[in-house]
Amino acid sequence: MNNTIKHVFFDLDHTLWDFDQNSLLAFQMIFEKFSIDLNIDLFLEEYKPINMKYWKLYREEKINKQELRRARLVEAFTVFNVEFPIAVIDAIAHNYIDFLPLNNHLIKGTRELLIYLKPKYHLHIITNGFKEVQNIKLSNSGIKQYFKTITNSEEVGVKKPNPLIFEEAIKKSGALATNSIMIGDNYEADILGAEALGLDTICFNYHKEKIPEKYLQTSELLQIKNYL
Repeated sequence: MNNTIKHVFFDLDHTLWDFDQNSLLAFQMIFEKFSIDLNIDLFLEEYKPINMKYWKLYREEKINKQELRRARLVEAFTVFNVEFPIAVIDAIAHNYIDFLPLNNHLIKGTRELLIYLKPKYHLHIITNGFKEVQNIKLSNSGIKQYFKTITNSEEVGVKKPNPLIFEEAIKKSGALATNSIMIGDNYEADILGAEALGLDTICFNYHKEKIPEKYLQTSELLQIKNYL
């Protein structure tokens, strides 16, 4: 590990902020509000890979934000032969975004890790999430105070792994690629994206995805303390 590290960049969703748990709670609110009579666990089992598919298309600039929000819901409900008018789909999508930051479970070890790192490094966020909810998530979960800068893909106009978002984050932070490290769960967006610009990386591979062995990875956030 590079011993000149001064700046630590984190992804937010699925890395620090427990997206899966908070999304489940948001969908429970959605199902109740819209009287959706489906087993939520079965629904989420189908929804999660669909959501990941559309987020990949969104990262690759093949669909826009509205198409992402609509298509993932339409396709997931279609699996259960449930169809809603597009106006209802849009209402569900809008409510989901509103409900999501109302619940703010963090990945196990998040707060302890940030408390450990804060005196030693400058901490930053680089996120592809929607601008209108990412700041709320950080504030409501009580971790915004730990970060010197927050770089959002919507502000920059491109998404990870595009090098421009990493360049903007480095510029904003006053860091150099050579004294920075990126920690995130997404191999393509976080690890390859940061590596392309010369940052060190740690993959928070809690989902046990198979990635090349040359990349430093851990399935427990607090294990990062062994490297920093």
